[in-house]
Amino acid sequence: WHVEGLISGPLDRAVPKVANRRPGLPRPLDPAQVRALLATCDRGTAGGRRDLAMMTLLARMGLRAGEVAGLRLDDIDWRRGEITVAGKGNRRDQLPLPADAGEAVADWLQHGRPPTALDRSVFIRIKAPHRGLTACGVTMAVFAAGQRAGLGTIYAHRLRHSAATAMLAGGGSLAEIGQVLRHRRPHTTAAYTKVNVDALRALARPW
Repeated sequence: WHVEGLISGPLDRAVPKVANRRPGLPRPLDPAQVRALLATCDRGTAGGRRDLAMMTLLARMGLRAGEVAGLRLDDIDWRRGEITVAGKGNRRDQLPLPADAGEAVADWLQHGRPPTALDRSVFIRIKAPHRGLTACGVTMAVFAAGQRAGLGTIYAHRLRHSAATAMLAGGGSLAEIGQVLRHRRPHTTAAYTKVNVDALRALARPW
């Protein structure tokens, strides 16, 4: 338009940049921070048992807050040691239930879950009405534990990142981690390879 005389000045500098919507790096907690977070749960109270069970599932299995909130009593197969997770896109996946997570959930169900629960959700509000927790309720439980542990602002998704990086550090392959986290695309899981800077240094050629 400028060359043809349709406008008085060039507009090349007015063209916006191409959007870059790639997510930032995951921000996992280190194992000591995860232990500190779980240690803040008072196992002598119903609320503490519930929060410990929820956060153990988040930290060990990498579940999302909504997936923890959506767990139903029928989703746990105690004999086979499996749990059915209702994830994104109406997916339902069966995953092995780690022993420590199973013990924490069983302790909550036996000694903490209100007998007056109004539905079959695994995790129930402590105060009446005793309905199932929402994803926001799960996240706020993690936030409160982070404050008690002196770790600052922490939400549920950081425990998902922590589970992934712990599996990677333990020798798990990206394919295996992607299966546990139920990623649809491999490049989503590949983001976790960028977190360990010390491991990446070994791949960098010297200047």
